Amino acid sequence: MISSPLRLGIAGLGTVGAGVVRLLHDHADLLKTRTGRLLQVVAVSARDRTRDRGIDVTGLTWYDNALDLVKDPNVDVVVELIGGSEGVARALVETALKAGKPVVTANKALIALHGYELAALSADNRAPLLFEAAVAGGIPAIKTVREGLAADRLLRIGGILNGTCNHILTVMRKTGQEFAAVLKEVQDLGYAEADPSTDIDGLDAAHKLTILAGLAFGCPVVFDSVYVEGIRHIAAQDHIFAQRLGYRIKLLGIASKIHVGIQARVTPCLVPQYAPIAQVDGVFNAVVAEGEFVGRMMIEGRGAGAGPTASAIAADLVDIARGHAMTLWGVHSEVPKPVRACSISTGESAFYLRLQVEDRPGVIADITAILRDCGISLQSMLQYPAEKEVVSCVPLVLVTHRTSEAAMQTAINQIGALSVVADTPVMIRIETT
Repeated sequence: MISSPLRLGIAGLGTVGAGVVRLLHDHADLLKTRTGRLLQVVAVSARDRTRDRGIDVTGLTWYDNALDLVKDPNVDVVVELIGGSEGVARALVETALKAGKPVVTANKALIALHGYELAALSADNRAPLLFEAAVAGGIPAIKTVREGLAADRLLRIGGILNGTCNHILTVMRKTGQEFAAVLKEVQDLGYAEADPSTDIDGLDAAHKLTILAGLAFGCPVVFDSVYVEGIRHIAAQDHIFAQRLGYRIKLLGIASKIHVGIQARVTPCLVPQYAPIAQVDGVFNAVVAEGEFVGRMMIEGRGAGAGPTASAIAADLVDIARGHAMTLWGVHSEVPKPVRACSISTGESAFYLRLQVEDRPGVIADITAILRDCGISLQSMLQYPAEKEVVSCVPLVLVTHRTSEAAMQTAINQIGALSVVADTPVMIRIETT
């Protein structure tokens, strides 16, 4: 028996919002067959009514003020695609939940920064809040962790969570170009924003990792406790050296459950070049989960774009239409309190260290003495000849055995202070597991 239509109000008609409208129109019969209900857009809100978005909004109620869309009695579900962790987007979601209306959003920053408060509102008002599209675009990462792996205890979660950074690193590796030149290219192609800092400084990936960690470990993680490094300091020569050592460079978000709590970091990493995650190139994302029973698994796909994101949003709408809506953090007890991730200094890793040093006797002895005194042992060392136009300095690459973050930071500070070290040392963590 076919039920009454599920009436939708969409706030935000940018690339993703228009993609959602298009998907719901083109797949209307398919979705009705799979849910038993028509998923019907009845109202929209955006700033500019005159803009051509390539979709037909004839017959839809238009609201200049997104908050008025929530008050529309004909709207059963609110779809928030405005973006941003504060302002109208946050007010819209909170207002809808307080009104008892389910919300679907792609807003990773909002969930990462305010997930605890929104989970409480969702629970108190019995209004589902779904956000599959907030992490890794069309990859069903949220459903995989919250539902598919619900019977397992997860030990690690993360992966390649930002397509812009992955594309930049891929192009740098394949062409030998420097970071700034590749960034300009991807901006010209529309893959990066005019202000790309949220992507290239790791914040976008950190938002997604915060959400994944909260789902994997059953409690929200305080966003500002996640350690974040971007990719601005990665040079073309780092890709060359990494390849010679048998690695590729990827920006990874990794969260682990350890005996003292949760570790969560977003950093560039060297990964073995034949590892599955090393093969994920371009704008693709990959999510890796590791559980006690399931072991390690990886899913990959396009992490952004109108099509993949619209598909993820529609999947959440299907869940609501079917009456299958999970709690925000996947637990059915009281909303768990937020926890802070452990300091990065509690972590351990092997490290790649690139130095620009004066080409004279005794330099290596000075550097290795510092490493020795900090309790750090070397796995390998590569010294490269100076370029023709540079006769005073040469690149020196060191690879350490696994050691503590605290010891490595102490060593880097001391090495960087040596008069024979010309530039700021570049350190990249090595992930072999």
